Amino acid sequence: MGPAAFHRALVLGGIRSGKSEYGEELVAVAPRVRYVATARRDPSDQEWENRIAAHRERRRGDWETVEVGTRPSALLELLTSADAGDTLLVDDLGTWVASVMTDAPRLLGEALADAVTSCSARLVLISPEVGLSVVPATAAGRAFADALGSTNRAVAARCDVVTLVVAGIPVPIKA
Repeated sequence: MGPAAFHRALVLGGIRSGKSEYGEELVAVAPRVRYVATARRDPSDQEWENRIAAHRERRRGDWETVEVGTRPSALLELLTSADAGDTLLVDDLGTWVASVMTDAPRLLGEALADAVTSCSARLVLISPEVGLSVVPATAAGRAFADALGSTNRAVAARCDVVTLVVAGIPVPIKA
């Protein structure tokens, strides 16, 4: 699917499924891309820092990167203020939800979905699909899974296209 085929797309997938790479392919030919990184950095977690570095290394040099990990409300501000000529790639909603649950739970679900709807830019959102893993053993883990699942459902309802990436293969869910 080329960039002209959608206005708002949600790309779902499990861990290491290829969802981020697929989202990057969707925006590859756009003249101007803002990559919205949602991860909150943690210098004490080297494995997490390595994952962030791998994402950075894969990004094209001409893409602008905007980091919203320390201020999750900035994602909604970016979505609602974007120009029609922009292309935004948001990677990913899972790390955004984790930050929002701590800092600003009112932004979950419909608040994000409303911002997605009002976004004038071409938009690709990447998110883990929580239904592809075990039920977390802790109350906090279950709360996260519930919040991410509800957020994915609300956003998917507002997107033109929803794709599930399984083992690197994009499977259309909503076109």
